[in-house]
Amino acid sequence: MQSFKLFLETLGFIITLFTIIPLVKNDYWVFRVFEYPRLQKLLINLAIIVVYIILFKISSFFGIAFIILLSLNAAFLIYKVYSFTFIAKKTLLNAHKPDTPNQISIISSNVFQDNKNNAGCLKMLHANDPDIILLLETDDFWYKSTEELKEKYPYQALVPLENTYGMLLYSKLELVDTEVRYLVDTEIPSIKTLVKLASGQNIRMYCLHPTPPVPGENRYSTERDKELLMVAKEVKENNLPTIVVGDLNDVAWSYTTELFTKISGLLDPRIGRGFYNTFHAWYPFLRFPLDHVFCSTDFKLIRLARLDNFSSDHFPILITLYSTNRKLQHSRRNLLQMRMIWNWHRKKSIKKCLNNFLIILSFENYYNYFFVFI
Repeated sequence: MQSFKLFLETLGFIITLFTIIPLVKNDYWVFRVFEYPRLQKLLINLAIIVVYIILFKISSFFGIAFIILLSLNAAFLIYKVYSFTFIAKKTLLNAHKPDTPNQISIISSNVFQDNKNNAGCLKMLHANDPDIILLLETDDFWYKSTEELKEKYPYQALVPLENTYGMLLYSKLELVDTEVRYLVDTEIPSIKTLVKLASGQNIRMYCLHPTPPVPGENRYSTERDKELLMVAKEVKENNLPTIVVGDLNDVAWSYTTELFTKISGLLDPRIGRGFYNTFHAWYPFLRFPLDHVFCSTDFKLIRLARLDNFSSDHFPILITLYSTNRKLQHSRRNLLQMRMIWNWHRKKSIKKCLNNFLIILSFENYYNYFFVFI
């Protein structure tokens, strides 16, 4: 029994260490890979606390300190993953009675290059019938296996590669000014395009698949982080409704992803709805949300779903968005900015708060929204 107690204590200190390591802002893979299993660390941490309290008498200073340490670690982990639970507040609102011409549905799927179940992939795509399909890790086999999609999806950007970073983009909606770009590596493509909705509205879309910070791929996260932040800066300077989609090889709660959303101003539809873990499909306990769809505040959500796996190591993800009236959404963005400043200055005088509001909005907008805060 004493050896089991020692095992629990050792495991508890290891879990705590794995929580602390990602707090070090270093690009080396050791410091970044432990960002991924936050939910797993939390579950193991809570299990250790429960088992330790049930089996052993907590009377010594060490025992009390050990439980306090694990409790603090659990509290921190809960704080970091709370946003991705259904009880958290949603940042991307649900759409009510959206009109079809302003809708867009996208399936993003990392097919796993060595996977040969193309029939399963095509069955999944035909069953869900999205407007846009993004297939990742696609080589010449997958390029030839999905050629039948060209009839139904006349607009394409096809970049098959043998290095696990190929991309196949199929669209029913018109694609304009499509670019295949190599932002940080001559072997890692990304796609930038303009999507024209049935209503005639234009949407900017970025398709990404940067390298992960793991041995055998890239020991540093520098290139991945650089690509994400380059796109974030472009999005910030772009006035069009925007969607960023792909396998970002990063979890939703990482420092880089948080910085990406902060700079770009894009919203994560998972916040307030769930984790929607897409990798690893073969190991239920080792699943992380690596496949992402971010969108600007011009959208509302109709549907978000993780689809059935077809022998890939990733689950496909489906999202259906509704593009709202730009003018109204711009007002909502102003309102959100006002609320952020109100929270920031809530302990200061009302006069100072109102002065900050007037910096952002014209007097007319201020007059329209003032009563939200009083």
